[in-house]
Amino acid sequence: MRRTKEQAEQTRADILAAAERLFLEKGVAHSTLDQIARAAGVTRGAVYWHFENKAHLFHEMLSQVRLPPEQLTERLSGCGGVDPLLSLRNLCIEAIENLALAEQKRRIFTILLHRCEFTDELREAEQRHNAFIKQFIEMVENLFARPGCRERLLPGMTPRLAARALHALILGLFTDWTRDPQLFDPLTDTRALIDAQLRGLLGEWNPPE
Repeated sequence: MRRTKEQAEQTRADILAAAERLFLEKGVAHSTLDQIARAAGVTRGAVYWHFENKAHLFHEMLSQVRLPPEQLTERLSGCGGVDPLLSLRNLCIEAIENLALAEQKRRIFTILLHRCEFTDELREAEQRHNAFIKQFIEMVENLFARPGCRERLLPGMTPRLAARALHALILGLFTDWTRDPQLFDPLTDTRALIDAQLRGLLGEWNPPE
């Protein structure tokens, strides 16, 4: 039974890897489940055993490189007396630096940002993706709204606007770098980019070197 479970897990991983390769090469809309099955060396039935449809497969592929909401909440909590805004800053830096450090993350975000058209077939995946983005922005907004954080925002800057401004920067950096890696170096430039944004949102921002 254990071997069967391991084989099933390996088959699922092979299908996800094959889908990733095809999505990157052909685009999501132009890759069929039949093509994915052949690329993975499995039957179409095996694909449907693990994934309800292409939208489900695409969602599971994205889930491989996104922190679950529970982990995001924990990372942003500012545990152990850590400034929660510093926790947010470090999470943003880590996410962008990982584009250069983690090949799979780079490939999958390239697919999401440049190889994906959210057609009717992918409507469910689009809704799940939008829900994840909304949840992240709400987490950041709630963090900026905390006592001790709200007071640090510049006059006229609300937690809502601050959360959207920070998300817009992150999305822009992800999109630009996956389109053209020559635009900036995630490993040397990210800290300055994130800190510049936070200085534009907060009255004082002096993170540790």
